[in-house]
Amino acid sequence: MSLVAGIDAGTQSVKVVVYDGATREVVASASAPLELDSREDGSREQHPSDWVHAMKACFDRFDADVRARIEALAVSGQQHGFVPLDAAGQVLAPAKLWNDTSTSAECGQIMDALGGPSRTIALAGNPILAGYTASKLPWTKRHRADAYARLATILLPHDYLNFVLTGQRWMEHGDASGTGWLDVRTRTWSSDLLKATDPDRDLSACLPPLVAHDAVFTISPGIANELGLPATAKVAVGGGDNMMAAIGTGCVTEGRLAMSLGTSGTLFAYSDTPVVSDTGAWAAFCSSTGGWLPLICTMNCTVATEQVARLFGFSTRDGDAHLHATPPGADGLVMLPFLSGERTPDLPRGKGVLAGLDPHNMSPAHLYRAAMEGATYSLKYGFDAFVAAGMRFERIVLTGGGANSAAWRQMVADVFALPVDVPKQAEGAAFGAALQALWALGHAQGDATSLPELVAEHVAVDPTQAATPDPARVAAYRAPYQRFLQHLDAVAPLYRPAPA
Repeated sequence: MSLVAGIDAGTQSVKVVVYDGATREVVASASAPLELDSREDGSREQHPSDWVHAMKACFDRFDADVRARIEALAVSGQQHGFVPLDAAGQVLAPAKLWNDTSTSAECGQIMDALGGPSRTIALAGNPILAGYTASKLPWTKRHRADAYARLATILLPHDYLNFVLTGQRWMEHGDASGTGWLDVRTRTWSSDLLKATDPDRDLSACLPPLVAHDAVFTISPGIANELGLPATAKVAVGGGDNMMAAIGTGCVTEGRLAMSLGTSGTLFAYSDTPVVSDTGAWAAFCSSTGGWLPLICTMNCTVATEQVARLFGFSTRDGDAHLHATPPGADGLVMLPFLSGERTPDLPRGKGVLAGLDPHNMSPAHLYRAAMEGATYSLKYGFDAFVAAGMRFERIVLTGGGANSAAWRQMVADVFALPVDVPKQAEGAAFGAALQALWALGHAQGDATSLPELVAEHVAVDPTQAATPDPARVAAYRAPYQRFLQHLDAVAPLYRPAPA
């Protein structure tokens, strides 16, 4: 009769799912919205207390008997965010998030101190890209000097919720990869990267200990009482939202490719060994399962379609009709949907671009299609780097809010020329966190089932949502995708990373 819970603290909301491993059913779910503080300089911030209030609001919506049966939980969180704590564990400033591009100049400064991007990759496996945690430290030192002087602990969003739940500070390797400081080959902090971030301070003293993916903690009595959970409930390590989505979509063995269509768009594939790009074409992250997770991230995905829908006064729930009313390629209309800057391609100062307008395609339907195509083409741009490196995939498993659109699922199948599957559990990150909690609980109790074995037992696809490439549309998307790449090449010089 025991249950597990997965908590996903995203950019737009906090979601919680409660899962019954015996019946393999989600027995309860809830979400609470979050506000985003956006400014013209590229700043994107949230208050960590808002995540806590939203988490509590979700648990408040569950029946008391459901909460009383939760034996373990795990947290999934948006990656890269910087939560600064003082020695007493108090938050010193708003959290700068993954899509914050105000620190893009600091990325260059850190890499220049090391000898450039190539040397940075050689040292730790990744360049320092816009949004990574490392760049937020020198920005904070310059703009929030008092907070920086009092800084005692550096946490990521999911780490902070773990701290609230357990009173303990730790970080696991998957989410730690997104700081920019982790040497992903050795799973240790890079002293060179830390020194380049601040040569005048030992930042390693501010980093919590790294723990393995099978570590388990006990919930603090106070928060257990507030949430209505047993005082004996266990807290698994959790991880970044992409790492948890990898678990929730079954991307825990080699050969699988997962795509998340959320506020950001991501592609990730599991590997038993580090997969580093010498040019930084993808993020060489660790997984939260003991392996590695080569990953492509775009900063503008559903945000683009939502903005167009809002502009013309319709809901994205009605967006599929606009897709059906327009042909592949949007009759020549091209959108580069870089509304919040962009990471793939690496254009942190990027802006949205519309090209190819004429009297025939200047309509809400065409703009909506162009936004969806632009978000999809950006992911295809990253996918091409995977393929060029020799990676091969037979199917795509799709998750995130965009996966709810039948038209978008079909577009992905056609643009990538690969069959698309959708898991029965739509909330991939929250469900992945629940599965990690389920596995960690059993592992701690002596169950020898491996995490991939458990995932294979619990992750199932919904055949009614599958999409198969249509040969005619596969061909029809080739020229529009090339047109997207041509426009990208033309405008990229305008939006290259700012000089250090």
